Amino acid sequence: MNPQLKRAFAWLLGAALVAALFAVAAGVWWGTHPLGPTQSAMGALVSDSSVRVTHAADGWEFAPPSSEPSSALVFYPGGHVDARSYAPYARAVAVRGYLVVIAEMPLSLAVLAPDSATKVISAHPNVAHWTIGGHSLGGAMAASYAAKNANAIRGLVLLAAYPPSGSELRFNGVVVLTQVGTLDSVINRANLGAGLKQLPDSATFEQLQGGNHAQFGDYGLQPGDNPNPTMPAVEQLRRAADGTVKVLASVAAR
Repeated sequence: MNPQLKRAFAWLLGAALVAALFAVAAGVWWGTHPLGPTQSAMGALVSDSSVRVTHAADGWEFAPPSSEPSSALVFYPGGHVDARSYAPYARAVAVRGYLVVIAEMPLSLAVLAPDSATKVISAHPNVAHWTIGGHSLGGAMAASYAAKNANAIRGLVLLAAYPPSGSELRFNGVVVLTQVGTLDSVINRANLGAGLKQLPDSATFEQLQGGNHAQFGDYGLQPGDNPNPTMPAVEQLRRAADGTVKVLASVAAR
């Protein structure tokens, strides 16, 4: 190779390396600067006489203050959303007598740690009945985990989410709730329809009139989502918590 070609090749290689390093740095910055939480979500992280909040190795734990319940929910956050943004939802479930653990994900992406529930379950050996849930991308990863761990997971809560292709759940006896806001402009409706076909016939599907994508959490407006939902955020949160408690109660009663 002549000297000019060698210099050109070295320059191109250096430029490619710089571009790759820049892309990695940009990805890490993006992953470490997720959406939320709002001030109200931060307020829900404070323990009081009704809910004990702990930042543990497996995530944020919300539990009744007296003893660990026998029925629990492990929850996967949506993609690029801070786990703390789901504190109001977790608190609304825990106050009714259940343990809720919001798993913290690397770079705020559940797809990078889809088996996080295993660590949560191992940390709570006294819990007899496990439900898994998630929002958006977190819900997809939760559904995938439930499909692969039918012996451990008996309930599934999907908030603005659906099972990814290949997550067969029709015949494993899991109790399923799916909730989607009618004004959600983030979710792919065609993929939602296909995903629902992978759930049991007994699965519950609820369309929340006037709800959007982001209001299942408390992190503000999400890019691409409908910025003008007609369902108040507090009502969408209540509906999500009520539906989740019904799943937890059904699983515990089996």
